[in-house]
Amino acid sequence: MTDRKCKADPKKEFCSNAECPDYSKRGFGNIVKYGHDEYGKQRFKCTTCNSVYIETKNTIFYKRKLPEEKIILICKLLVEKNGIRAIERITGIHRDTISNIMNDLAKHAREMTEFLIKDVGLTKIQVDEMWSFIKKNKRTLTPKMIEQMNMAIAGYTEQRKQMQIQQPKKKKS
Repeated sequence: MTDRKCKADPKKEFCSNAECPDYSKRGFGNIVKYGHDEYGKQRFKCTTCNSVYIETKNTIFYKRKLPEEKIILICKLLVEKNGIRAIERITGIHRDTISNIMNDLAKHAREMTEFLIKDVGLTKIQVDEMWSFIKKNKRTLTPKMIEQMNMAIAGYTEQRKQMQIQQPKKKKS
């Protein structure tokens, strides 16, 4: 399993209880570490409303029986343009589970894009190709999911454009 214990930072977490006065506020000091669950996932507690949740809440990994490595493997296989049935044959994971993961990828597109680039080591181009493949092959995506994917792709495209603008052009000799 991926060693995420060192990455779990209460300052980056937020209370996911909609009734809490500190709901979705990051860095307010109301979130503290609160041990680990039976699978080794970091638990957090909101000191304002006393709600407890695990680090994977609001992510694609939340309430998944598959280990993170398998989900990351599915993402890598999608990048290589493998179809759902091909991924099923390679991993031994049922195609309905793979389809559910693809839907969750679309729901969490922006966060997954960042995770795949920073933590998994995929390039921005590979992640863009993965989103294009998912959009092409999943006709059941809701407009909101498609919007999330487009924003994730556009965010990195805009970031790439800004970097190109800021770099001075080399003069030809």
